[in-house]
Amino acid sequence: MKVIPARIALALFVVAGSAQADFSDEEALALSYGDKTMVSITTGMAQPINRAPAVATVITADDIEAIGATDLDEVLETVPGLHVSHSTLGYAPIYMIRGIASQYNPQVLMLTNGIPMTSVLAGDRGTVWGGLPVENIARIEIIRGPGSALYGADAFAGVINIVTKNAGNIDGTQVGVRYGSFSTRDAWLLHGGEIDGMQVAAYLRVGDTDGAKEPVPADAQTRLDALFGTNASYAPGVTNLGRRMLDGSLDIARDKWRFRIALKRRSDGENATGLAQALDPAGRSFSQRVTSDLTWQDRNFAQDLDLTVQGSYYYLNEKSDLVLFPPGATFPTGTFPDGMIGNPYLWERRFLFSVSAFYTGFGNQRIRIGAGRGNDSLYRVRESRNYTYTYIPGVGNLPTPLGSVVDVSGSGAFMSPHSRSNNYLYVQDEWSFARDWTLTGGIRHDDYSDFGGTTNPRLALIWDAGYNVTAKLLAGRAFRTPSFQELYNINNPVATGNPDLKPETISTAEAAVSWQPVSSLQLGANIFHYKMRDILRFVPNADPTTGSTAQNTGSQAGHGLELEASWDASKTVRLSGNYGYQRSTDKATSRDAGDAPHHHLYMRGDWRFMPDWTANAQLNWVIGRDRIAGDPRPNVPDYRTLDLTLRKGNARYGSWDVAVSIRNLFDATVLEPSPAPGSIPYDFPLARRSAYIQLRYGL
Repeated sequence: MKVIPARIALALFVVAGSAQADFSDEEALALSYGDKTMVSITTGMAQPINRAPAVATVITADDIEAIGATDLDEVLETVPGLHVSHSTLGYAPIYMIRGIASQYNPQVLMLTNGIPMTSVLAGDRGTVWGGLPVENIARIEIIRGPGSALYGADAFAGVINIVTKNAGNIDGTQVGVRYGSFSTRDAWLLHGGEIDGMQVAAYLRVGDTDGAKEPVPADAQTRLDALFGTNASYAPGVTNLGRRMLDGSLDIARDKWRFRIALKRRSDGENATGLAQALDPAGRSFSQRVTSDLTWQDRNFAQDLDLTVQGSYYYLNEKSDLVLFPPGATFPTGTFPDGMIGNPYLWERRFLFSVSAFYTGFGNQRIRIGAGRGNDSLYRVRESRNYTYTYIPGVGNLPTPLGSVVDVSGSGAFMSPHSRSNNYLYVQDEWSFARDWTLTGGIRHDDYSDFGGTTNPRLALIWDAGYNVTAKLLAGRAFRTPSFQELYNINNPVATGNPDLKPETISTAEAAVSWQPVSSLQLGANIFHYKMRDILRFVPNADPTTGSTAQNTGSQAGHGLELEASWDASKTVRLSGNYGYQRSTDKATSRDAGDAPHHHLYMRGDWRFMPDWTANAQLNWVIGRDRIAGDPRPNVPDYRTLDLTLRKGNARYGSWDVAVSIRNLFDATVLEPSPAPGSIPYDFPLARRSAYIQLRYGL
């Protein structure tokens, strides 16, 4: 590992320059980090994080403000063992936990208030993501490791649950505006209070951005130009990441009832480096997703019994008008004078109903039982395009011009409508069987209408070895369902679905310890080992010129460790950080199984240098990303970024909060791996140095 350059180390720790400062009002000047000591995602009920039966992280609204984050991805990059990469689909985020993830197989379950955000079509979060703002986030809870014993499908490498603000979190009205690099503009309103006995929280945010315009020296069309003597490529060019954004939510609670509804809308979305990895400055995409849930909870339904009933609805509409290859693109089958045009539209919905109960009447045991039913539906599909495919022996399936854009929504669309249902049942027991010892066991069975059943257990042994030391031994199994794309993709001759697929699985063993040697210092460490089986991949056919077909194939093993530390150096200074190491191997090739970083170092310093003034610095260092088997390019370059944030005030009633943030202070080149050398050969460039100023006011 390289030594941190002096200028970066100096800038990172300048916030600690007055660690011995002695202010008279310790309570007023102490740093506020929110409640990070409790977590609920690991069992469904709040408990101390050091005793939770999983390796978990909690990020509070105070953390988000302190680091100057404006998007969820900036927050998640600070989590031990988690790296945010980007896919070919509009730079949508790929959350790599412990090195597990790939371009097309997302293996992390994302929840908003417990409701899955998973797309029905591809099993990811949708093609048109467009970022997620953080102003309305109260806390984020993350499990690193399997979660299917409680959460079912796709809680494979981990689970991320975003908890939005309620009336008590907001307690009044706040307005905010922000302006920054790339002509990025945001404005938002938050309100929380009581109306006629109801606790009401409302949020509305509008924004737009031109997006970072980072250089792309060559793309997929560059290679075609070299083959056919054309000059159609827009490369050398720049990334296209502009979009318009609208977000809103409403949270109403009264007595035992709670209703929530949220809208996430993205329009005029540009397509980064292009859906086919040929620059597409003309293409635009749209998405609209709605999540809602109605919950009834009685914590005293009967003696020692807590009962919860919930119904939820998820809706997603995505529309893309794309120029897959630019005007003049030429194939052996012909030339596209107007470009190769594809316009896929889709509509998805999901209904979930669940009942769960906690019983604590056994004294030293807490038992949770739950059951539910879900229905996923890709209920409408439309597509128009100006191409079809022609198979040329020895070459493959090549796009062929149709002369005009034709509606192929019938039998020729990229996908036909499908639906599937799932019934599940789980039980979990937390048993304090001896002083300082707790055993948590759980098992869940899911039964799907299209591929059958799967059962996933977990076991956690927690030992309070001392008043300041806790040790854990953990084991669990998780699964990822085949997506509709992998099952039913029959009209794409390049990547064909397979209705005989079964879920891919992972088995994980972990050991963790947390230690607080003194009141101002907290330390944590964990090691893990996992094995994945029946991995879902698109595998080249026996005749590779005929494309690929989805298969359960191969296995992958990985291991690693994660270290965490937090030190209150004084009553005005906090230093914290984490380090993650992972190594994963494809058993068939004995090569590195992906392009996730082998080493990931994060360091943070917070300094309250005078009343109502705080400074934050954070270093993110990504190290050691090998190419996957068969990719001859040099390894993806390491990078280091340093961010600085200065804030005054806290937007209390009748007061202003002002924040200034600089991201990537030293203008480092940041690249995330592109999937193949024939697409974007020099990888995906991310934003260089940027800055913003933000104002908030409490009414």
